[in-house]
This record gives sequence, C-alpha cells and structure tokens, in this order.
Amino acid sequence: MPWELREHAGRHYAVLFHYALPDDAWSVELSEARPTSARTAENSDAVVTHLPGAAVLRVLVPDEDPNLEPTVRIYSPDEHAVPYEIMRWFMEQVADQVERCRIAFEQGGPEAVE
Repeated sequence: MPWELREHAGRHYAVLFHYALPDDAWSVELSEARPTSARTAENSDAVVTHLPGAAVLRVLVPDEDPNLEPTVRIYSPDEHAVPYEIMRWFMEQVADQVERCRIAFEQGGPEAVE
C-alpha cells in the first residue's frame, strides 16, 4: 500500500492509497503519521521515519462506474483538526485518484486503474 507524507507546522501527515474490496472502490485515507524507528524501505535507498496512523478522513473512489460519486467518511472521535493546507493536499490526491479511475474506466475497465 503506497502512501505519501507531508510535514506541516511540525506535524507529519500521510495519505494512504489502497483498494477496498468490500466497497469495490479505491480508498484514499488521511492520517496523522506516527514516527517509527528509521528503517530502509523495500527496494529503496529511502529511510522511512513516519508511517500512516489511524485514518481521520477516508474517501472511497468507485472505479467500476464513473457515474458513482466518491464518498467522504470522517473518523474523528477526538475532534481532530486538519490544517487547511493539509486538507487541500489531501483533496488534490483524491481528485487525482478520481481522474485516474475515470480514465481507466474509459480505457477498458477498473483493472487498468493501478
């Protein structure tokens, strides 16, 4: 499961991408990243210092029907605040995933989305 990290005001955030089979949709999740002991990522020279934490926001992007709208789910029992710049970054990631899914559907089906 790939993810992207971003730092903002001393905190690290992660956007995680994975396929949610029960929902027949791509899941794009935003979390506050948690520090981890430095280790080398598989097949990479990069050192991993943070990993995605528990999702705060999750968007399900359907990939089998371009007429279905993505849905946003909020997981924040502690009233977690998301900075504006992080929310914009997250929504850009979601918009890119929606575009990839729609293009893949037009080019021959959901298996082309990856």
